[in-house]
Parts: sequence; structure tokens; C-alpha cells
Amino acid sequence: MARLAGMSLSHYRKTKPYTKPGHPAPISSSGAARLMWDREQVEAYHAGEPVPSLPPASDHDLLDRHEAAALVGVTPRSWNLYKHEAELAKHAVKVPQDGGVEHWPRHVLQHFKDSRPGNGPAAGRPRGSGDMIPRDQVLLRIAELLDADPAATVTDVSNTLGIARFPTARDGLNKLRGQRIADLVEANPHLDTTEAAERLGYPRITHRGATAVADAELRARAAHPYLAKTADALVEAGLAEPSEIPVRTVDGDHLTAAIPLSPGQPAAALVWDDRYGWRTANNRRHPIGKHTSTPPQGDDIRYLGTSIHPEPAELLTNLADASRGTNKPAH
Repeated sequence: MARLAGMSLSHYRKTKPYTKPGHPAPISSSGAARLMWDREQVEAYHAGEPVPSLPPASDHDLLDRHEAAALVGVTPRSWNLYKHEAELAKHAVKVPQDGGVEHWPRHVLQHFKDSRPGNGPAAGRPRGSGDMIPRDQVLLRIAELLDADPAATVTDVSNTLGIARFPTARDGLNKLRGQRIADLVEANPHLDTTEAAERLGYPRITHRGATAVADAELRARAAHPYLAKTADALVEAGLAEPSEIPVRTVDGDHLTAAIPLSPGQPAAALVWDDRYGWRTANNRRHPIGKHTSTPPQGDDIRYLGTSIHPEPAELLTNLADASRGTNKPAH
């Protein structure tokens, strides 16, 4: 798009000409992490020709997580659980133009929606059969109960699914309620998390645990645009492959994230922590590590920025030069 506009990529990103009136609208959903446009429409726009209409919806269209969630009738956060269902997982497609983010064919989603069980307890799972639920399916089953009854209790979930009340049922309910509270606050910024919990119909006794999760979730989402910008710069420089960047909460309420680097780079991964900024890591599988209450140190660790949120250009320069960086954060 920058090339079609006759601009450098940096100038294009700064000026954002795609926001001008008359420019073709993105074809990706409004909640997508990376926006996408139709090539023919953008080419016609810059050539001064009439912008062609998009083709009609097709069963083979690829939908992102927001579009998939809307079609199936669940929240985007719930979709993060549903997508692991075998019928959906085997049809997931990673779209390179969207940073390698997963998409799903429309016809697969429609079939999945039409074949879903009803909204009864555990979406039709017989009472007492919960002991057969695989661990990676527990949150999905709790989500189905919560879809059917926002006031579902720990005892309801435990008895229906056959799982432990504490911590499994309790933590699952808190996590899902917190994510849905965060979704509602994001869509309605005038609400605080307690007001959102009330609007969603969650019992007052659940508010403390659920709003704590929601607060952490909202902070993680606020950090994501900066992390995505940095990841894009690493990909553009050929230092990393496109991938999603999960943000984790560690040590109670601190945020951290890791970006794996391509083979042959000065480190296996870059790790960001909202207390320490960016550092290198040579453990690709577990780059963040277990002990983060103090700044991690070691011969293979370099802290690369002069602030918690350095610009990607500074980070790239410091990563490429082994003489730059320190063995401890400068904060």
C-alpha cells in the first residue's frame, strides 16, 4: 500500500493516507489486530479509477476471530476457547498478509454453529460425565454454562462438569467473567469494571475476583499495540516471523511478553517486562522464565532500551550491536 501511494513505509505509517475520505475501507473486522484491504480496490483508488465493489460473500471466505465469534454467536474471548475444537482447529488457516493470524472458512464456521448443542447445562453434556472432559476443554465447557446462565455458581459448574470447585471451577469462572467484563468496558469506556459486571448480570459476590481479572486483561490489551508495533518492526527487518504476541501477567499484576526471533539472530527471543523494558533471552521455549520478581541477569541477557517503551528503531540498533545494552535495566 505504501508503494502504491508512492511513499516510504515509515512515511506511510506516519501519515496514514488510508484514513482519508474516499479511500477504500478495510475488509478486515474492526477489532482485528492488523487491518487488511482489497488489493484491486486500493490499486484502482491510486490509479484514479472507479473503485470496484467487493465480491459477494462466499462460503469459502476466510474470517478472522472477531468475525468468526460474531457468526457463531460468542464473544471474541470465548472464541479463543472454541477455536481449539477439533472440527475448527483442523480448518484454521494462517494468513501471511495478516501477520500469520488464524482465519477460518465461513462454511466451516456455519456448520459448526448449526451442529452445536443447545444452551442447556454444559451444552448437552450429561451430568456426571464431566470427569471425561480433557483439561484443555474445561474453560470451553464453563463458557457454555456461563453463556446459558451469567449467575452460574462454582457449585453449579462443579456439579455439572464433575470438576473440582476450588480452584478449577472458581478460577475458570473468574477468568471468563473477567474477560467478558473487559470486552464490555472496551466497547463502553464510560463503564468501570464493577458497572460492567452488574450489566452482565454477574452476582455481586463474584465481582471482586472477576474485576481483578478484568483490570489485568485491560492493561494487557492496552500494552498490545506497542508490542505489536515492535513485533512488526522485527518482522520487517527479517529478525522474526509473524506471530501473535500473548501478554502474560506475572508476580501479581505485572505484564510481560516474548517475541521469538528467527534462527541465526543474536538471541533466541526478546522479552518485554513493564518493570524492566526489553531484554534478550536464549531459551526459545521458555524465554520469560519462572523468577521475574527481580531483573533476570546472566551472561546471555542484555537489556536493550533506555526506557520501558523504546522505539523499535532503538531496539533494533541495540540488538544488532553486541556492545550495546547492559546486564541490568537502567530503571
